Amino acid sequence: MRKFLVVLDDSRECLNAIRFAALRAAHTGGGVTILSVIPPEEFQHWIGVADLMREEARERIEAHFEVFAKWMRDKHAIQPELVIREGQPVDEILAQIAEDPKIAILVLGAGEDRNGPGPLVTQLSRNSGALPVPITIVPGTMSKERMEMIA
Repeated sequence: MRKFLVVLDDSRECLNAIRFAALRAAHTGGGVTILSVIPPEEFQHWIGVADLMREEARERIEAHFEVFAKWMRDKHAIQPELVIREGQPVDEILAQIAEDPKIAILVLGAGEDRNGPGPLVTQLSRNSGALPVPITIVPGTMSKERMEMIA
């Protein structure tokens, strides 16, 4: 079964990416892997404090994931997989793709403000010719109705 890889972060655009990945997976018999990356700069404190912050970040990610997982299970009969990695986001996305041969498509959400599409879209699209999987970029302004029509 091919999987759609989508990134869960604090951006608004990740919501559309998650929704699109779930719809595509449901319509094509695929799966969804949700990747959340904890950047190393969050843990530049004393060791005990860093461990506590790391655990709190994981708990926050798991709570957010469970909201999306419940929606995917209830609405689309999909059981998504959560992967939490630590490091630089682009490096960890590429590492996850390399480690899981079932990942066939990376789904990213594009920001809708004047700051551009977002750092992940910018960095990964620059090197898209060398990526091992295609990228689907979901516009942040796309409505649920339009997304359902396309997916």
